[in-house]
Amino acid sequence: MNTQNNAPPPNSPAFTTTALPALNVRKIRSPLGPRGQSVAASTSTLSYRQPSASLSSLFASTSSFKTLYPRLPSEVGLSAQPSINGVSTPALPTSSDHFDNGSAPSAIVMEAFAPHIAIYASEDTEELVKSKGFPGGLLQLLRPYGDTVHGKVTVRDSTGLSRPWDDFSVRFVALGDGLGDPQEAIRRSQDLQAMTTNGEKVSADALRSRISSAIRTGGDIGQIEDLIERHLNFAQDTISSQSESLWSHKATRRLNASSRSPFFALYLRRLLSGIPLSPHETFTHPVCCVIAISSRNSSPIETLRQLFHDTNRGDRRLPSWVNNEYLRYYLLIHDEDRDDFAKSSLLFDQMRRHFGLQCHLLRLKSSQCMPTDDDSRHASTTKWLSAAEELAEISAIESSDDIEDRTPCLFESDHTALRSFVRDMVTQSVIPSMERNVASWNDQVASRRRGISGRFMSLSKKWTGFGSSSRIGSGGNLAGGSSGSNSNYDALQGFYRPDTPEALMRKLADYAFMLRDWRFAYGVYDLLRSDFNNDKAWKYHAGVNEMAAISALLSPGAAFLKARADNVDTMLETACYSYITRCSLPYEALRCLCLGIELFPSGGGFGPENAANWATRVLELKLSRSIGNALFIEKVAECYGARTKYSGPTPWKMRRRKSAFWNILAADAWLKLGKHLQAELCLEDAIETYGRMSNIDNFLKFDEAQAFIGQLRHELRIQVAEAQGVEPDEADPKDGETLLIQEESETLDRRGHRKSLIGINGAPFAGYDGGTLNPAHATHSANSSRDESFQ
Repeated sequence: MNTQNNAPPPNSPAFTTTALPALNVRKIRSPLGPRGQSVAASTSTLSYRQPSASLSSLFASTSSFKTLYPRLPSEVGLSAQPSINGVSTPALPTSSDHFDNGSAPSAIVMEAFAPHIAIYASEDTEELVKSKGFPGGLLQLLRPYGDTVHGKVTVRDSTGLSRPWDDFSVRFVALGDGLGDPQEAIRRSQDLQAMTTNGEKVSADALRSRISSAIRTGGDIGQIEDLIERHLNFAQDTISSQSESLWSHKATRRLNASSRSPFFALYLRRLLSGIPLSPHETFTHPVCCVIAISSRNSSPIETLRQLFHDTNRGDRRLPSWVNNEYLRYYLLIHDEDRDDFAKSSLLFDQMRRHFGLQCHLLRLKSSQCMPTDDDSRHASTTKWLSAAEELAEISAIESSDDIEDRTPCLFESDHTALRSFVRDMVTQSVIPSMERNVASWNDQVASRRRGISGRFMSLSKKWTGFGSSSRIGSGGNLAGGSSGSNSNYDALQGFYRPDTPEALMRKLADYAFMLRDWRFAYGVYDLLRSDFNNDKAWKYHAGVNEMAAISALLSPGAAFLKARADNVDTMLETACYSYITRCSLPYEALRCLCLGIELFPSGGGFGPENAANWATRVLELKLSRSIGNALFIEKVAECYGARTKYSGPTPWKMRRRKSAFWNILAADAWLKLGKHLQAELCLEDAIETYGRMSNIDNFLKFDEAQAFIGQLRHELRIQVAEAQGVEPDEADPKDGETLLIQEESETLDRRGHRKSLIGINGAPFAGYDGGTLNPAHATHSANSSRDESFQ
């Protein structure tokens, strides 16, 4: 892909040892600080402050060596596959295996693109919830219960078949979330960090209450990397503060061979959290809005009508490119401590007469639950915080002097009532409403588009605008931004109206994707690719190519994946090109490539190698910063390491050497950032991989490689010593200590160059007899051959 100035893309990192002389071998750094004092001596008198329980809970996912992934996705399928009767038979991996085994990458993608449910509550409702110890109101109370809906949720696909899901999820958001500017979130996060009152630190609850919808909006790559750096520093400081040395964790690393760094998983989760509201995709458009009041309200019916008017035509109405005909669900919260339940029951019956069956009565206690209560439990925290939101939460905890855990508590009865409410709303109202919309839009819009008349209209739209690039269409659209006056795309404002066929079909495909009917969603996305291309709606065109590729990777069935495998790379390339060159949207491009990187290994076969190629592409396009670059280099090593050997009709070999080489590059990148914990893991993995190879295949037999690895090890010991508060000289390798493997008796002469195929079977140089074209070939014997497994 060419860049905007038609310059060729940068070369990908080299895979062979010829690039080693270009690496900087001399990495000696002075152990003295700016004042001539060693870092260990300057920090020896400082006392280590134990982090608070609230802060430790925020960093719990990355402060240990336990990974977020229960197992590597590529480990599913290439070995013997157990059948139903327990007999193991060797078989190729299929893309459906990762659903049955609960693989984490596909689970993260499914949870990220979950149906969004907006929350709009009255003031009395917010006061009731805040009195329970939740300063974020009803949204903070409900968000954790949407991460996983309790029990099995049955969903019907487009063919009428039902499938139960144990991990179905929804996303609770405030009405209007996603419209804020991510840069505004940065400024507000910095304001929260520096906020003081009369020279004293503000309480954590006061800071949390000031987090706005702009903080909950994601889409800023810099904030994500800042958050990852905070997690890296916390994990490094926590382990370094212990008396146990970092080197002792090597045994744990080797015992848990499938363990991977949790930081890339956190990077992906924060990249998919708080996706901004956009007209070109409807995943963040609400499928339902919960309109809530409490039993404290003096005029409940009038309040509900006013709240509905605010969402329909009032000041809380979403932009014009959002379809306003989403489901309204009415919630009455009964105060168990202060109000009479009989009156609340009568009010609930009145609500159902006025607003239909989409109502629910939720019984909660208004008193604040304390940890010492008998039936108390700590409230959960959602896994889908945006990067700015988590940074603000960390700043709020660090700015307070509270050491105890500030997580609010809930009564067990409240927890049960909230869990039942979310399940009833999702299974009885939200999913049936989405299924009806999918069936209706499929019959009224998509079926006509698939027919002959629909294809003819698509062709006529393509050709009737020919030669009208300098005119303005009759509909007010610039012909240069669309294909002609008969296009539904408004090029001036940059979107389709929500009632146009193109917008309805995009919403149909997104609804099918959220209901996990990926094969049907792929068909609709594929139809829209040509329509958006004809209209020159490049942001829409990039979006459907992205989701068509993701739908193909998620679709179960090896036959379907094999038939679409050639198109996935093309669709990802098209989406990436449109996002970067035509739309200048680096966040969307990075999200697109990260989804492909995570899902490619799930299909097995060449999937891990394809994922490594796309991770290298992220580095070439410079979509990430320093922390992200190190994570993607480490991800390339992981993908190559996941490639396993298969001896079938079409055999392929492993990529251990590439994995080890990229681990060395990752260790070098982490050391430059001062992250010795990650550098140690990458370097030890590389050395252990090379230690299992014979000398003929080993990279460390070269003098330059030995020198470079030695300097990396030396720099690593210096950083570990500084982190542990000892003198750097004490961490130098002992005399005679070596990190290189023992050489074998084989020599380099056993590996000649590969025989050239030039001149065979009438090739252009078949009659050439003037000697070798390459002088280097003359130094080797004619009968020498190179090992075909060498990459």
